[in-house]
Amino acid sequence: MLRYIYADQLHQHRTLADQMFRHRADQFATRLGWDVQVDASGHERDEYDDMNPLYVIWETPQGGHGGSMRFLPTTGRTMVNDHFGHLTTGPIRSPRIWECTRFCMAPGQGAHVAAALMLGGGEIMQGFAVDQFVGVFDARMVRIYSRVGASPEVLGGFGEGRARISVGLWTFSPDDQARVAARAGVTPAQSRHWFERAFNAGGMAEFAATG
Repeated sequence: MLRYIYADQLHQHRTLADQMFRHRADQFATRLGWDVQVDASGHERDEYDDMNPLYVIWETPQGGHGGSMRFLPTTGRTMVNDHFGHLTTGPIRSPRIWECTRFCMAPGQGAHVAAALMLGGGEIMQGFAVDQFVGVFDARMVRIYSRVGASPEVLGGFGEGRARISVGLWTFSPDDQARVAARAGVTPAQSRHWFERAFNAGGMAEFAATG
């Protein structure tokens, strides 16, 4: 199932949080060799985790972390603007555009989890009146995005082959939702139920205004 959890709520979901940060360390530091910080607990965290982002997490039937993404409004600080501004024509700041980062898959999870996370992103767009997501991604993600039917518009990039890093923009149409939901094996009605269970209108408005 999909969970929507703010950073300041992670203490209520200790197993999910611990596994998410450990899987991020395994994916980004160990397997991809990125220059990221891993703390003494084996967690990969950065400064943007301290800005109370919203996490979309796929919870496995066993209650563990299957995959996750991190979201922040671009009206505040973002990784794209702080570190990858040279790949865009200027800072990306709009209440209608949010940043999506740290797309992480737990070991052994299939394409349906990636699709479910994309479906969760679509729910955020609808629920928070967001038009687009912006994010940084590496070359391996191009095939994953294509496979689940959620390829971005590429704004710029650097590097070659497997080392290439790009910045992209995502939109999410009703046709996209239907295609991704089918790939995830989740009905749109079930996806909407998970989102509505996580939020109320006041909570959404507050995050959009102050996040």
